[in-house]
Amino acid sequence: MTDFGGAIRQSTEYEIAILGIPYDAKSSFMRGAAHGPYAIRHTSSSLMGNEFTESGLSLEAETVMVDLGDVDVSGDFDRLSDRILEAIRAILKKNAAPIVLGGDHSITYPLVKAMAEKYRPLDILHFDAHPDLYDSLYEDRYSHGCCFARIMEDGLVQNLVQVGIRAASKPQRLNAAKYGTRWVEMKDVRDPLVLEFRNPLYISFDMDALDPAFAPGVSHLEAGGLTSRQALSIIQSVKARVVGADVVELNPTRDPLSITAAAAVKVVKEVAGRIVEGRKSK
Repeated sequence: MTDFGGAIRQSTEYEIAILGIPYDAKSSFMRGAAHGPYAIRHTSSSLMGNEFTESGLSLEAETVMVDLGDVDVSGDFDRLSDRILEAIRAILKKNAAPIVLGGDHSITYPLVKAMAEKYRPLDILHFDAHPDLYDSLYEDRYSHGCCFARIMEDGLVQNLVQVGIRAASKPQRLNAAKYGTRWVEMKDVRDPLVLEFRNPLYISFDMDALDPAFAPGVSHLEAGGLTSRQALSIIQSVKARVVGADVVELNPTRDPLSITAAAAVKVVKEVAGRIVEGRKSK
C-alpha cells in the first residue's frame, strides 16, 4: 500500500493521482526498472517519513492524493501507450495532476502526449544524466533513449530544459540543437539554479540524474551527478505551475538498502507540494 506519510486517501475525487507503470521492456542495457513502482510505494509506506513537504505543507491535510494502482503493461508498446493515454486522460478529466512511477523512460512519450492534449503550450523540466534524444537506439525508435526525440519531433512541448546532463553523445547534441533544447550540463551547474517557465510545467525525473553516491539503484551509473539536495532545491525553487510528473528508471535490484527509492519518495513529495502550491495560486 502506498502511504507517503499518511497522505494517500481512498476517494473518487482527488487533486493528485499516483499511477504506476511497471514496464522496462525498452531498457537498452539492464532490466529492473519495472520494479520501481513497487519499491517507491514500499519505501513510502514505512514509518520512516511523514506527510509534510519541506515547505511545511501537509499532503494529508491540504490536498486529496490517491493511488490508482498500476497500468496493465502486457502486450506491445503500442498497446501500452494506448492504456497510458487512457489512464492520464481520466486523471486530467478530473482536473487532477498525475505523478507517475516508472518504469523506464520510454513511458514518458505517451505520458506527455496525454498532457499536451490538455496543456498547450506545455513545458518540460527533465532531470537526467542522458538527454534521451536519439532518433533511434539499437534500431528502436521507442527506446528509453529516444523518448524526448519523439516528444520534440511531434511538437508536444514548447520548451524542454534538461538538467544534469553528463553523458551526451554527438547525435544527441545535434538533436538538441535541432529542437532548440536547453541543457544545463553538470559541468555548468551552479548553485542556486533557479529556472523559470511561462507555460504549465511537466517534470520528468530520471533517478540517474543523481550521482550514484545518492542513487545507486539505477541501471546506468554515471558519476558526477546532482546531489539529492541540489535536485530538491531546483524543484523547490522552480518558477512555474507544475501540472504533472514522472519519476523513472529506479532499478531497486541494484540497491538493497533502498537509498534510491528513499530519494524517489522525497522527489515525489516535493513535486506534489509544488503541484498543490500551484493550484492554490491559480
